[in-house]
Amino acid sequence: MAITRFVPFRGSLSDMTVLQNRLNSIFSDFGRTFEGETEALSTGNFVPAVDVYEDSQKVLLKLEVPGIRTEDLDIRVEGRTLTVRGERKFESEEKEENFHRIERRYGSFVRSFTLPATVDTDSIDAQSADGVLTISLTKKEEAKPKQITVKAGSVAQAPKQVEAQTAGARKADSQK
Repeated sequence: MAITRFVPFRGSLSDMTVLQNRLNSIFSDFGRTFEGETEALSTGNFVPAVDVYEDSQKVLLKLEVPGIRTEDLDIRVEGRTLTVRGERKFESEEKEENFHRIERRYGSFVRSFTLPATVDTDSIDAQSADGVLTISLTKKEEAKPKQITVKAGSVAQAPKQVEAQTAGARKADSQK
């Protein structure tokens, strides 16, 4: 007697797999949020992944937006909030009933980020290439690190000059 594995939905296994994959993707998008304090809002039919990078000169955001035309993207700054909106439109020339599988996400999205006070909101640059939207936020001059040069000999002479001035003032007071 051979041992066989029991599969409860054997006749519609592919349908169950499709349903399970769809539910997994819904829950994975639901739980995906940016781990920093910069994200304020994520809503829409899908949420594009974002990488946030910061160095001494700028803050860089890279959003995955493949298949979204630049004219379908809207980037705005209001106060300290950067909002990116976009829409990936479904390719309607193909009939939906002819598809075997639709895994790509379609529809609109909104991502909002609270900008740090160190960012200059007047100098924001956005570029899209190879399905990646790169938003570059330049930091304000006062937020950028400054190099302080050390002058040789000036610190060592300062206490001697103070002593000489103090001694000169004491001499002048005693002569009065």
